[in-house]
Amino acid sequence: MDKLRIRGGQRLQGSVQVAGAKNAALKMLAAGLLTREELTLANVPHLADITTMARLLAAMGVKVQRDGDTVTVGSAGLQSTEASYDLVKTMRASIVVLGPLLARAGSARVSLPGGCAIGARPVDQHLKGLQALGAQIRIEHGYVVADLGANRRLRGARIVTDLVTVTGTENLMMAATLADGETVIENAAREPEVADLAQCLNAMGARIRGAGTDRIAIEGVDRLHGTHYRVMPDRIESGSFLVAAAITGGDVTLQGAAPATLDAVLDKLREAGAVIEQGEDWVRLRMTGRPRAVNVRTAPYPAFPTDMQAQFMALGCVAEGVGTIVETIFENRFMHVLELQRLGADIHIDGNTAVVRGAAHLSGARVMATDLRASASLVIAGLVAEGDTVVDRIYHLDRGYERMEQRLAQLGARIERVSHA
Repeated sequence: MDKLRIRGGQRLQGSVQVAGAKNAALKMLAAGLLTREELTLANVPHLADITTMARLLAAMGVKVQRDGDTVTVGSAGLQSTEASYDLVKTMRASIVVLGPLLARAGSARVSLPGGCAIGARPVDQHLKGLQALGAQIRIEHGYVVADLGANRRLRGARIVTDLVTVTGTENLMMAATLADGETVIENAAREPEVADLAQCLNAMGARIRGAGTDRIAIEGVDRLHGTHYRVMPDRIESGSFLVAAAITGGDVTLQGAAPATLDAVLDKLREAGAVIEQGEDWVRLRMTGRPRAVNVRTAPYPAFPTDMQAQFMALGCVAEGVGTIVETIFENRFMHVLELQRLGADIHIDGNTAVVRGAAHLSGARVMATDLRASASLVIAGLVAEGDTVVDRIYHLDRGYERMEQRLAQLGARIERVSHA
């Protein structure tokens, strides 16, 4: 099993190209189910999650072809409307095929995501919304089984979600594009990836208004057509590289970025002492000296993203002063704390709050990634830890970061992927 070995103490300097947004590309691949024509997506990152989605679509009879960073999806030959547990269990985002399958084919059988109990995470909001659109839904042997009964098509409806859910908003928005009449989603997620998906769908002939706000209106159409669309830059990858630059006292420029989606992250980096310049599609961060501790509270966009919490905790581990991190989105997102403590971090957990007291130094150790963003935090901490840090279980990292070790090495990091360490 691959690991990353990092020799800390090297200042990052130079330029790096930002990859396409994983969380936008995954949903756009699923959107290919909505049309019999080909959907071609540019700027698709090379990630394990993208490969999983391609395999899931291929198992349904969908033709998926990749040429560099361009992926073409052709679902004219759709043969199956089942998404099996063997594939869905490895990626929770697989649930977003449910809405498109139901709208396109009138039925779907999709495995519940691995480890998911209805209500524990907002999968129930997907089902509630689809039922409002006229779907008949039951849970059977770990699968969501949905069909339209005697109806030929979904029917537009007003849907008010009980909580903000990104994948739920996207699933319902895709389903509603082929429904009869207008659908309005209230309390919709405002994330840039939702708006990017809506722009892709509109390029396919959908009629969506309000994406990027908490109220999205979708006027159903008879059919969608193929199109060419470029996926937006990944804001979480961007933020992760900026934190890596900041923790090492570096000078790094992100090319092909989308600074307008990074306001909350850039504000906190400035508060930590970074000097930041930006243009329409680039960001430069310079940091001299030790970062200052900052307080962070996660919340839905446009507030500070939960997907950047672990990376900022790593930054706080070597910052001057004491900072607090309050996690309001997920209840189990402090699993990286024990691993950071193995590097010498001074972190105290009280419920959903972490108190991080900056240390003058961290020391290298063997650590284990527990999830995608936790793995990034361990790599970032390893960049400044004295001696060698070995990060195990980096298949988590490969789900969301394209060749991270190679790109960090281009910036001067002493980092390598090894099969045995």
